[in-house]
This record gives sequence, structure tokens and C-alpha cells, in this order.
Amino acid sequence: MPALSGQKTVATAGTALALGSQVINAPLMIKALDTNTGIAAVGNDGSEDVTVSNGMRLEAGDVIIMEFVGNLANIIVDVAVNGEGVAWLALNA
Repeated sequence: MPALSGQKTVATAGTALALGSQVINAPLMIKALDTNTGIAAVGNDGSEDVTVSNGMRLEAGDVIIMEFVGNLANIIVDVAVNGEGVAWLALNA
């Protein structure tokens, strides 16, 4: 059984990373880690990148739900502070 939840942290702020590489055929909840002190950016600008200027900006504890992503690799994460990140949970999986 594939994982239904996980976390992604970004070691170096400004270095966008894919949320993962797993197929997700369900709605996906993404939450900025409660311990974050800066902004996490989530999205994909079409060139496999995201920044706080073009992505969904999440502060600590903020949540977004995406209806369908297909694969975690489609969602890109970046942070403003080294070592911060997001948690994810597949819903109705």
C-alpha cells in the first residue's frame, strides 16, 4: 500500500523541490508545518518551480486542499527559511 501521508522539508530556502513522486488519485491536503517561522510556497509554475511570488503562500498551520494532483511530483514546494516545509495527506484514498 502506498503512503497516504508524509512531509517534505526544504533544506535550503529558494531551492524548490517536488512534494514527492507517488501517484495520488484522490484529493490532497497540504498543510504548512506548525513549526514554520516563514512562508512556504506550494504550486507549479509550469517549469517545475515555485516561489513565494507565484505560488500559494502558506503560513504555519495554513491548509489547502487540491481536488486532484495525479502525482506528488506535480506539486512543487519552496520555503523562505531553511529546513521548513509542509505535510500532506491523501483524502478519501
